[in-house]
This record gives sequence, structure tokens and C-alpha cells, in this order.
Amino acid sequence: MSQSDSGLLPLDEENHLVERIKSGDRSAAAALYEAYGDRLYRAAILPRLANRELAEDVLKDTFRLTLERIEQYQPQGRSIYFWLRRIAINRAIDVHRARQRHHRHEEKHTHEETIDRTMGAAAPRPDRSTEVEQTKDMVERSLSAMNPRYATALRLRLIEDRDRDECAQAMGVTVGNFDVILHRACKAFKKVYPP
Repeated sequence: MSQSDSGLLPLDEENHLVERIKSGDRSAAAALYEAYGDRLYRAAILPRLANRELAEDVLKDTFRLTLERIEQYQPQGRSIYFWLRRIAINRAIDVHRARQRHHRHEEKHTHEETIDRTMGAAAPRPDRSTEVEQTKDMVERSLSAMNPRYATALRLRLIEDRDRDECAQAMGVTVGNFDVILHRACKAFKKVYPP
């Protein structure tokens, strides 16, 4: 089955579009969107978010990120659709996780407010704050014993809870490279924690 049979543009046509986009041709970017926007929306984004408004935002982000990273794209005999699809899926996952975190925070906040209104604020447990401080101290000591780059990746993604794009940008690497650094950082952390 050829690419055109599968609903994908012929590779030579895609490669020509990519070269035009790299040279700043906006009409080529529009043609790429026209060719794959709807397919990405329906096959890769909407099934992961099930919210049309969020899915549309992710589709916009996908093409914005594509244009920002187009210089990194290498055809390697495959359609650019698969590269676009990976960007779309990663972005949809990030949005979904952020939305879950937001909902959990809202639920927790509402739950705590209900308890406070019903029972009054509970007195803090004195032993708990010491335990939290000790854990924070152990984490910091472990991070300081690691490769600084790995420690930075862990702080950005897990302590500051930033999304992968922000972390990659802060470290001056691609999202794919950041994922590798984070994976290695997690393995390194297991070796030094607890200190």
C-alpha cells in the first residue's frame, strides 16, 4: 500500500513541503495543516482528551510546536505524519495530566473547605512537620549528590511540576532529549536516595 493509499501525501510532496516550511513559506505550513490537521485531531488528540475545546487547543499547539521544531525533522523515508502524531500525543498527554492535577487540587481544596466549615480547622500535627522537613532535607541532599543536570531535570519536572515542553526549554534541549535525561535522572536518584 502506498502512502497515498493510506491517506498520506506522497513522500516527495511532503519533503518538498517541509523544505518550503523550513525556508519560511507560510502557504506550505497551511498545506501541511490542511493535509493532516483533521486526521490528527480525530485519530490522535480527541480520543485522548474527549473535550473538543481542549483538543482544538492541542491541535493548534501541535502545529505551533511543529513550526518551532521543523529544523529538527529528518524524513528518514517515513511520512511527517508520524512525527506530527507523536507531538500531538505528547501534547495531549501533558494537557490531560495538567487537567487532572487541576481537578485533584480543586477537589482537595473543596474537601478541606467543607471539613473546615463543618468541624473547624484541625490543629496541625506537630510530628508531621518534622517528618516533612526531614524528607525534604533527604531529597535535597540526594539531589546535591547527583549529576547537576539530572538534579535540574528532577527539580523542574517533579518538584516544580512543570510540563515537559517547559522543562526542555529551560534546559535548552529538545523534549525527546529531556525525556532521556529525566529517565536517567530517576535511575540515578534511586541509587543515592535515601542519602
